[in-house]
Amino acid sequence: MYNNDDDFTTGVRDGLRLAKRIYYGNDRSVVAPKPVTPMEKATKSLYPTSPMVYAVIYNPAIVDNPDMPSYQPHVHGRCDPPALIPLQMNDISFEVECYLDTAFVTMSGSWRVHCVMGDADCSCRVAIPMGEEGSILGAEVEVARKSYSTKLVVDENGEEESAAVVEDGGLLKPHIFTLTIPQVDGGSNLSVKVRWTQKVIYKDGEFILNVPYSFPEYVTPASKKHPKKERIQLKVNCGLTTDIACKTTSHPLKERKREPGKLDLLYETLVLTWSSTDFIFKYHAFTTNLFGSVLLKSPSPQSIDQRDMFSLYLFAYPDKRRKVFRKEAVFIVDVSESMQGNTIELTKNALIAALSKLEPDDFFGIMAFNDQTHLYSSTLELATNESLKKANEWIDTNFIASGGTNMSIALDQALELFSGTSKSIPMVFFITDGATENERQICEVMQKQQKNKGSALFPRIHTFGIGSFCNHYFLRMLAMMSRGHYDASYDADSIETRMQMWASKASSLIMTNILIDGPDDLEIYPSTIPDLCYNRPLIISGRYKGKFPEKLEAKGTIADMSNFTIDIEVQHTNDIPLEKMLAKNQIESYTTQAWFSEDKELEEKVAKISLETGTVSEYTHMIMLKTEPHYKPSKSGKTGKKQGKKKPDQEGLKTEKIYTLHHLGLGFGNMVATFENIPPRFVRAPSQTDKIVSATGNCCADVFSKCCCMCCIQACSRINNQCSVVLTQTCGFLTCSACCE
Repeated sequence: MYNNDDDFTTGVRDGLRLAKRIYYGNDRSVVAPKPVTPMEKATKSLYPTSPMVYAVIYNPAIVDNPDMPSYQPHVHGRCDPPALIPLQMNDISFEVECYLDTAFVTMSGSWRVHCVMGDADCSCRVAIPMGEEGSILGAEVEVARKSYSTKLVVDENGEEESAAVVEDGGLLKPHIFTLTIPQVDGGSNLSVKVRWTQKVIYKDGEFILNVPYSFPEYVTPASKKHPKKERIQLKVNCGLTTDIACKTTSHPLKERKREPGKLDLLYETLVLTWSSTDFIFKYHAFTTNLFGSVLLKSPSPQSIDQRDMFSLYLFAYPDKRRKVFRKEAVFIVDVSESMQGNTIELTKNALIAALSKLEPDDFFGIMAFNDQTHLYSSTLELATNESLKKANEWIDTNFIASGGTNMSIALDQALELFSGTSKSIPMVFFITDGATENERQICEVMQKQQKNKGSALFPRIHTFGIGSFCNHYFLRMLAMMSRGHYDASYDADSIETRMQMWASKASSLIMTNILIDGPDDLEIYPSTIPDLCYNRPLIISGRYKGKFPEKLEAKGTIADMSNFTIDIEVQHTNDIPLEKMLAKNQIESYTTQAWFSEDKELEEKVAKISLETGTVSEYTHMIMLKTEPHYKPSKSGKTGKKQGKKKPDQEGLKTEKIYTLHHLGLGFGNMVATFENIPPRFVRAPSQTDKIVSATGNCCADVFSKCCCMCCIQACSRINNQCSVVLTQTCGFLTCSACCE
């Protein structure tokens, strides 16, 4: 995870200071941007909360107004890390299409390099926050005579990954995508178009769309004469034939078209300053109790999988009279040394909040683990006020970050605590920030125990990963095989809130052990049907062959342990892009299975789906392409680009790869970081300097680790000058050899 004072926030802070050098003249229609006050610095994050573009400044001397030079005194030195000056935004437009729980967002905007001299240039960094569980689909940027675009490729030899540099682009945070455009002239405009997907949250019977749209005041153009227009086009298709009602909207929307289950809305207005609030839209369908549908669609002729597609979704409308299951919950928390500091404190707060929401007839247990396990009680206890108070005191006393990470012994002991009765739902809430080498073995043991006990009596294992050092596909596998729920937090700011949401969703079960009676040749993602909860829709999708029934019957068990059946309407659809909606779930499910089974063919299949749908995966990489005019060489051997006023002869467009973006996947954990108890964070690729220092350090460590420290010191104190010169040259040679490797 990033600290508040990392390179990015330091660069933005320095950039805002440098922006004060820009002279705007005496025109009354021009208003200089307000500086950020110390109070605002303390309360506001410098990470982007809306689409942003920054000028990357290494040489502060080039900072000036390109239209009105101020001839300020020369500034000596360089900025390290580079200063990031937020560019002024000329125009912004969003197109949002919501289907079920997925939103496809297309952002188009224009920014001007207002802070660099007209005869100088700089790189520009685009930063896009992507909303809840956002995933990048692609980006296009146009500048004078050039255009840039992203493309997914398969990295068969590992060359793309080794060539990736963080500064070129990738994920600044899991929800913030960045890319860098080189050599942009001062005073020029950049047109940026970015596409991504994000989740539509379902809570308390309503759908909530939240698109990052809160622009800081300093991106508003200085000139009041420049018209500023905001535009958001929103289309909603909930997949039902009932009407949709809008409950709340942050920006005034005009209804353009309404059909059963569909809405077409538009927000368009001229503004004095850009929006300072996110775009939030809440809506619900006119229905009661459980509602859902099955959507069918045939694949396109170009699809690599020619089986038909389906998507089943089931939502639970809030009903206070509806019972939830009685629970037996065991909370297993990693308290290894890497969890020290703020991470363990936030985890404790979230755990105490989860315990407080247990019903009086629920049973609970708590286990802290590192190298060993530490139990609150050898048996599960009723969630009375007195026992919960004692549990909170035990957590404060025993949740001390120290030691290593041993997951298998913790999970084995937790399973022994359950009573094995069918009158309650056994649950394990497993929280960790690390990875271990026996993760596949743990999954195999859990599978065997599930087979022996039966899936109905085997605990739901709900998993939560903190940071990027844990193996998120191992945690997905544990949850998927046991009908559990997986979630994660990569950012210290979101640990407590996401963990509370995860525990709340997993605890609000209203229907379990769900079965569907589809065609015989049916493949679903995830491979095991999860339970239905209040605040989490049940959405499964997949492929099938043969004829799908006209009505689908879903069977399950409700809170009073009786069987329950619901008939779900089946309909064919052409206006919902199922292939794109299924892609992320399909890729995650296949990747989890490929990790567990070490299946290379399945990895190749994931890569093909990723390339076909434009959805990022662990087995593909994103590269940046540059397209510019290609000119015929003149008779003198030079291109026509510099031949005076004569228009050059253009042969066409030339496209070339300029760099690889840093890997956009989650990865499969970092056992070295876990072994060394490094606190969780969102990993950045090492710079070239880091690699050289690491190589040098490893070389010297290898040499001197062979010697006793005191013997080495005593020997060095007795050598003459000639020997010391030889020793120095030898160390230098070894260092260079390690760097070359």
